[in-house]
Amino acid sequence: MVNEEKIAEWIERFKEAREIRRKYANWEFIKSQPPRLRAALEYYIETGDYRTAAKMAGMAIDEFVDFAKDKANIPTVD
Repeated sequence: MVNEEKIAEWIERFKEAREIRRKYANWEFIKSQPPRLRAALEYYIETGDYRTAAKMAGMAIDEFVDFAKDKANIPTVD
């Protein structure tokens, strides 16, 4: 059984990672993208789920991660 402290710790890490992605993302670039790609980038920022975001964007996972990192300045947070 997972204890409540461990769950709270994971929730806090998730929130911190989201804030880092939000802070460093190039929002001007993201807002200039076509709707489908913009939605995928915003989804990735909020969730950190690059697999689903890549599918939303119609891109391969590695292609999406490189695009998000190199073009949109969204950091990969572990």
